[in-house]
Amino acid sequence: DGDSQLSAYERKRLKNITENAKFFAALKLHESAARLNQLTTKRRSPITKRAKPKKVEDEPAPRRSMRLLRVEPVDVPLLESFARPVPEEYPQVPAGPLPMVPEDQAENSKWTETLLSTWMRISEVNTDHADWCTPDIKRYQESLSSMVLSEENIRKVVKARVCSMAIHPSQSTILVAAGDKLGHVGLWNVVSGWSEEGAHTFIPHSFQVSCMHFSPCNPAHLLSLSSDTLRCADVTRAVFDEICRSEKNFSCFDFLEENACTAIVSHWDGAVAVVDRRTPGVSSELSADIGFSRTRTVHVHPVNKHYFLAAGLVNVCVFDVRYLKAKGNKPLSSLTGHTKSVASAYFSPVTGSRVVTVCADDRLSRWDINDNLHVLFPCRHNNNTGRWLTRFRAIWDPKQEHCFLVGSLAQPRQIQVFQDTGALLHSYSAECLTSVCSINVVHPRQNILVGGNSSGRLHVF
Repeated sequence: DGDSQLSAYERKRLKNITENAKFFAALKLHESAARLNQLTTKRRSPITKRAKPKKVEDEPAPRRSMRLLRVEPVDVPLLESFARPVPEEYPQVPAGPLPMVPEDQAENSKWTETLLSTWMRISEVNTDHADWCTPDIKRYQESLSSMVLSEENIRKVVKARVCSMAIHPSQSTILVAAGDKLGHVGLWNVVSGWSEEGAHTFIPHSFQVSCMHFSPCNPAHLLSLSSDTLRCADVTRAVFDEICRSEKNFSCFDFLEENACTAIVSHWDGAVAVVDRRTPGVSSELSADIGFSRTRTVHVHPVNKHYFLAAGLVNVCVFDVRYLKAKGNKPLSSLTGHTKSVASAYFSPVTGSRVVTVCADDRLSRWDINDNLHVLFPCRHNNNTGRWLTRFRAIWDPKQEHCFLVGSLAQPRQIQVFQDTGALLHSYSAECLTSVCSINVVHPRQNILVGGNSSGRLHVF
């Protein structure tokens, strides 16, 4: 009766609630939940506790790290430590004179005697160059085009990367010397071809052979420079004499006189030294700080022998050897404008009025000394040789005052000849030239060019 006072919506809502309650009561959900709870309780496995093992009184105590406890071991023998494998190194060459015996050969080898006797014989020929002349560019370019490379004129002379080369001035026989990264010096008689008497390898140094020259007054002497020593190979006595030794690393040298008695030697740390072969002992006469942090090459003026050119990181300067002192040396002139490290700098061969430099900024620069060090041309050239190739060095052709040669990274592989105006005169290339020739040397009298690569092979055009 009380529902009569409710509205229609409220009466309908109460009716729905009553019907829903009757429906859920008919399902008997609480009985089903109780039954399910009983079933799950019966299936649950009984929980058992793991029995603790009984303690054994004679069981040893657990080991503890004495290193972590910071306790010194007492009466405990230490295990022998395993020696680390040492990388295989080449045996160090002893100081002092060394016999001129090729690697892995006996002293009485007939092939060695033949090579050394050939060297001695051609050194007795007069090598006076008073009649040398500079040909005109047209005739010179024709001679370049006539030079070729054949398979028999390619040979592996040293084991590792070629770092320096020298060619004997003889006109009868082509004798080439090459120095590699391991301190080996190879001699190759090109005329003998591939016979066993043609090429032999010697080990006069322990480190990289960075510079080599035949003596200008006595071609029977071959001077070679490594990081620690300057040696002279005297074929008349079959011995490698030691001229100078230093704990500082040598980088380059050049003769100060025509008689080759004195030389200017550069160090990697920037200093230069004067060496006199007539003085007993193996120390230098003078060590001078020229203000360089690194000196890569030195070159003596061909006319005025007291001037020398030094090339370092970004420094290329001319000094007078007569005024060198231990410290405080000032250059006579400087070739400015290099933005990266300079690999080499050389005077022109006849007058010395020009200088060519190779820089890591991919430029070849030619300078005129007589015109206030005016840069005649900066030629674009890829000098990015990387770590596996010897850095390029632009060398003047001794027969031509106005032309120089340099290696190239271009394809096909080639050696390029430039005029001092920047014009490319010629590119030496051949089908059998398949590698980069970073180091090159030119014969002073004949049309002969030798290029060395990073595997120890020499190519003779």
